[in-house]
Amino acid sequence: MEQDKTLIKIFEYALNQEETGKSFFEASIQRMGVGAAVDAFKRLIKEEESHIRFISHILEELKKGEKLSIEAVKDMVLPPTNYFDQRAKQEFLEQCIEGSMVPDITVFNTAWLIEKDLSDFYKSMADKTTGDAKEALLMLSRWEKGHEQFFREYRDKLQEVYSKMPWGG
Repeated sequence: MEQDKTLIKIFEYALNQEETGKSFFEASIQRMGVGAAVDAFKRLIKEEESHIRFISHILEELKKGEKLSIEAVKDMVLPPTNYFDQRAKQEFLEQCIEGSMVPDITVFNTAWLIEKDLSDFYKSMADKTTGDAKEALLMLSRWEKGHEQFFREYRDKLQEVYSKMPWGG
């Protein structure tokens, strides 16, 4: 019973963090002036929505006192998208360079930190649990790790380009 309460708290925290991340991505779309970035954020929002459904279902089951079954939720999450093929990545960076880069770097850095924190949290909690709860947390960690890598790659590329831009007339 105490284990169930602990799992409920873990997944309530996870749900809150997923909702916060989704809200950040939605608000960030307003700051992004680049079509490819907006499209990527929209795809990420859909993935975050599926994570929210996944966690919400787990919480419903746990709060009813039922045993967590990974099989019941396994298919609820969208497979991670390959956000850009190589050509689209290059076009995306070129568009970022043409536009204002400061907001893009800030948004991508903040998004990276959100996803990194979530991935680390899920992994840490998975290390403290067993069975289907552990598997669910590891799934969430892997999904967020993919998002983290996406944002880190773009943040690093944007910072590199930005640092090489000529300053002053």
